[in-house]
Formats: sequence, C-alpha cells, structure tokens
Amino acid sequence: MDFYDLDLNYLVLDALDDMNFTETTPIQEHSIPPILKGRDIMGIAQTGTGKTAAYLLPILSLLEDGGYPKNAINCVIMSPTRELAQQIDQAMQGFSYYLSNVSSIAVYGGNDGLRYEQEKRSMQNGADVVIATPGRLISHITLGNIDLSKVSFFILDEADRMLDMGFCDDILQIAKQLPKKHQTIMFSATMPKDILQLAHQLLKNPVEVKLSLSKPADGISQGAYICYETQKLGIIKSLFKERKPERVIIFTSSKVKTKELAINIIRAGFKAKAMHSDLEQSERDDVMYQFRSGKIDILVATDIVARGIDIDDIQLVINYDVPHDKEDYVHRIGRTARAGKNGRSITLVSEKDQQYFARIERFLEKDVEKLPVPESLGETPIYNKERKTKKKGYSGKNGKSREKAYKKKKPSK
Repeated sequence: MDFYDLDLNYLVLDALDDMNFTETTPIQEHSIPPILKGRDIMGIAQTGTGKTAAYLLPILSLLEDGGYPKNAINCVIMSPTRELAQQIDQAMQGFSYYLSNVSSIAVYGGNDGLRYEQEKRSMQNGADVVIATPGRLISHITLGNIDLSKVSFFILDEADRMLDMGFCDDILQIAKQLPKKHQTIMFSATMPKDILQLAHQLLKNPVEVKLSLSKPADGISQGAYICYETQKLGIIKSLFKERKPERVIIFTSSKVKTKELAINIIRAGFKAKAMHSDLEQSERDDVMYQFRSGKIDILVATDIVARGIDIDDIQLVINYDVPHDKEDYVHRIGRTARAGKNGRSITLVSEKDQQYFARIERFLEKDVEKLPVPESLGETPIYNKERKTKKKGYSGKNGKSREKAYKKKKPSK
C-alpha cells in the first residue's frame, strides 16, 4: 500500500517523500488506519518491520491536524533503553521535519545536570511528544517536573523488553498519572503471559495486529558448534585466528558474561569492547563510535543493550549463548546481511541450550550446519534434538564419536 492511500497529513507525506518512503510495510498498513480512528492497538512484530513509523506517522498527523491542548504533553512514548529512545527521537525529527507546531523531547538517564534541566524545561513548557525510559520519567514525575493530565496517546515500544528489565511497576505507575480517556498503543516482539496481563490492564478493546515471524535473510550463512560451555572461548579464539575479525557482534545472556568475555578476547590480542547497562551514556556512545569507526573489531553485548545498535555492515554475528526465543535469534542474526549483502552467523550450543536450539531449527524448518570443534579442544557432546530420547550423535570432521563423551556427562538410566 502507498502512504498516499492513508489519511495522513500532507506535511507528514512531504517528509516521507524527502526520505524516499513510498510503500508501507505490513505493520504500518494494518496499524495506521485504526490509530487514526482512535483505537487502541496491540501489535506483535519483530524489530525491523517499521513499527516506529507505524505509530509515529498517525500520531504526528493527528497532532498537526489540531484539536489538542497547546503547551501541554499530548503523547508519551515509553522505550526500554536509552539507545532505542534516541533512535525513536531521530525518526521523530525526520517525520516531523515540516511540522512547526509539533515539538518533542527525548528523556533518558546517563546524562549530566544540564541535560536534565533541558528535559525539565521542555516538559514544563509542554513538549507535544515525550520519548522516555521508565526510570527517568518516574524521576521527573516524583519531582513534579511533568504534568501528564492531558496526554492523549500512551505508547509502549518493545513492551516485552521493558518487562524483562523489571519496569512493569514503573509502567503501571506512569499509567496512573494519565487521564481516563486516552489512546494506548503497545508493540511487542513476543507475547508471553505477562505481556497479555499488562495489555489487559492498559488496553481497551484493542485492535490486534500480529505479523508472523519472518525467516532470516537468505544472505545469512548459519552455522553452529555443539560444545561444552568450557569450550566456547577456545572456539572463538580459533575462529579469529583463522580469519581476522572485522565488524563482529557477539551476543551473550548477561552483562556479567559480557564483561568477562570482552576481557578474555582482549587478552587474546583482539580489539574488543563490552556494551552493557553499567556503562554511562557517554561511555556507551564512545564504544559505539569506536566500533563504527573501525577502532575496535568486536562488540560484545546483551540483547537489551543491543536493541540500540543500528549498523548496516556487520560481517559476523556470534551467539555465545543460544537465545531462548526464536524472535531473539532472528533479531540477532538479522544484524548481518542487510541491504542485500551477505553475512555469517555462528551459534555456540552447550548441553543445557540444545533444546532451545532445536526449537529454533524447527522454526527455520531446516538443520543448521554443525561445524567441527577444533580437535585441540577435546571431545564434545552429541546433539540430541529431543533430549529424552537417545539418538545417534553428531561427530565432527575429526571423525570421533561424541556419544561416549555425552554418556559420561549424562549417564543413561
């Protein structure tokens, strides 16, 4: 569908023309019309489907059309991380380029006192759109810096990540500050029980927009190592010795593991940095600058922080830990092979993660190529898609059976 087929304000359409946006994505096609009609939305869509524009475009159109309070906050957009808040703010600047009557402010932690005062002034003067992380917004609410009594639009972007980060109570506390009559729009990549519960509390008769999860791009070469947890670092060192690392992202399951892995990779003689939530915003910006400019070759990060990483020319993605959701797997490896290019992804599958990787393979409807672990690292476990049954195990290029090693680790009953 063409954007001109939607009832968007002509100034918003002019901005889209300048940005060479012509055709809507499916999430935009199905979300924009009901938002324009004032309906609540529950959208299930993975990152990269155009959901930011799916809610920004209709809201900007409605604000520009008028009928909303002047010098008041009319829209609050919640983001799980500073990085995503910055991305939304950048999209906002582009889409609202010709809208002289619509103002916005991004509100997030990790900044100095001057930035805090700027946020405070903008909100007290009535910025139309406030893009905020939950913790920072709660801080402003507690200090009386913001009036949410006239808000017409409440948006939760990546709601599942906000709940993963423990922001559920903050979100509910913020929602209590809103007027009874307002429109709520919620987007999430997954739909676990806690998201359903939150949606039930916040949404009124919502329109559900659910997109099926797309498969990874054909240009991504996927591989996996079946290994013990203690062999993972050795595999990575071997990979980087065979081929010099360049534009590599390694995803881990925790910030503790992120820090430890980055240190070990640096000790091995490679240029790496860790990206985790303990870093100040200026430190995160510096890490991203070094990675983008090529001063470091390897970025080690968790999923939560990595949501703000928007780089097109990633050569290799390594899953140091298997993601437990297929959506996260697709999102992670989708960092490579963008814009029609080719890329590689490698997943290190330990015994405890075999069930999760088997679930990913079922979603992919194919077996990911199992790569041989270097012989110097010793025996490896067999790969059982169904852990309750005994199946013939994978044996690597070196031809050694893994079944004996597996039985030592997991004795048969």
